[in-house]
Amino acid sequence: MADVIMIGSGPAGISAALYAARAGLETIVIGRDNGALDKADKIENYYGFAEPVNGKQLVAQGIEQAKRLGVQMITREVTGMSYDGEYLVKTKAGEFRAKAVIMATGSPRKKPAINGLDDYEGKGVSYCATCDAFFYRGKDVAVLGCCDYALSEALELAPIANSVTIVTNGEHPISSIPSHIKVVQTKIVELSGAGSLDGVVFEDGTRLDVSGLFVAVGVAGSSDLARKLGAQTEGSKIVVDENMSTNIPGLYAAGDCTGGLLQIAKAVYEGAKAGIEAVKYVRSVTSSQK
Repeated sequence: MADVIMIGSGPAGISAALYAARAGLETIVIGRDNGALDKADKIENYYGFAEPVNGKQLVAQGIEQAKRLGVQMITREVTGMSYDGEYLVKTKAGEFRAKAVIMATGSPRKKPAINGLDDYEGKGVSYCATCDAFFYRGKDVAVLGCCDYALSEALELAPIANSVTIVTNGEHPISSIPSHIKVVQTKIVELSGAGSLDGVVFEDGTRLDVSGLFVAVGVAGSSDLARKLGAQTEGSKIVVDENMSTNIPGLYAAGDCTGGLLQIAKAVYEGAKAGIEAVKYVRSVTSSQK
């Protein structure tokens, strides 16, 4: 078991990892890709570079710095989390335990442009199977997405709902879908329902009758994972205090997922603060267990 896991290998996650590793904690960073910095060709407003730096280059240098300090880097997509006094971080390739977790996967940059999606939020549209599956016991539901995260949500719903259909909105599913979960790849035109959701309408004129639609587009972001643990969120933002701590013991958040200024300088600061506070938390937990 690790002392602390950072979910996200961008500036916030790596900054937190540097402080945790230098404090002697067993530190793991789980990250799938470079996030928003992957598309940043030239960065000119970050301290310490006389010439513009490429986003990929900046991330790569941070990761090499963390490795030099003994941080274990795992390139995986996180599909779920649970908390029972310790944290269990789930990936398709395996599970990892830790005493503390720092959420640092950034903030989603776009939402599916589907007519009615916003209108039915809380009225049939959900973003967390763990949180809301109970309300759809014995009902027909759909999961919007095409990747491992969507499959993870579908598998969470399958034992509870009457039926689960993955709707990919025109995308090809990248995961192997079990036979008991249906898949519809047709592009979605709109959601329908009088007051609450009762169906998904496709561009070929067909319709899927469902009581719930769980949005799991792309990979699970920090706020998606935080909600599964019962952490307080506001939209796509994780609510933290001045110490980057959430309302769940040992769970911290840093970077774009906390809202505000979406800049590298902020992410690095918040990662450093979260890393320092996680060190204090892990030491206090370890001391109380002796």
